[in-house]
Amino acid sequence: MGPSNAGSAPDGERGPGAPVGAGVGPRFAAALQMAWDLHREQRRKGSGVSYLGHLLTVAGLVVDAGGSEDQAIAALLHDGPEDHGGLATLRDIEARFGAGVAGIVEACSDTLEQSKPRWRTRKEAFVESIGSAPAEAWLVMLADKLANARSLARDLGQVGPGYVEHFNAGAEEQLWYFEALRSALVPRVGGWIAEEYSEVVGALAGLLRPGRRAASP
Repeated sequence: MGPSNAGSAPDGERGPGAPVGAGVGPRFAAALQMAWDLHREQRRKGSGVSYLGHLLTVAGLVVDAGGSEDQAIAALLHDGPEDHGGLATLRDIEARFGAGVAGIVEACSDTLEQSKPRWRTRKEAFVESIGSAPAEAWLVMLADKLANARSLARDLGQVGPGYVEHFNAGAEEQLWYFEALRSALVPRVGGWIAEEYSEVVGALAGLLRPGRRAASP
């Protein structure tokens, strides 16, 4: 199933479900401000660059793939509750941007607990939850994972396999997760973004498992 791609609202008004390829409105600007408020001090593991770059990349992928304004807003805010404030932050997102955005953000979060469960436990539960998640969340999930996979592949190419030591899971677990996400999300989303994700995961397999082939989609 592809991303939400509703037509334009009458008289040039853009509703939450309308695609945002032609531009974004004040709700998106407000979400960008909230993302900055939440993540301005946060840095990416390993590279140390501002975490805001990741959020902007994910939102850009959603827009490029024809996502709706709600999906683009959720892309900016998808890590807010998980990283900063849990359920209270999710409720704030719902109050500001509506239940649709909050539902996507919640579906994209692998935990809202401040004391996070073990990495593998969280990731297995997240993969299992994809099938029952709102369909509008699938594009945002895939954009997030594509951004992560691209970043990891780039850094592995520059630094080498030892780069994964910066993370909570080793090479085999990282690759298991990206491949499990491919199986769950690629058939549901489709289009160029799904094709690119599959290609990047294949490249990751070559970097993390030299001399071995990636698992089939």
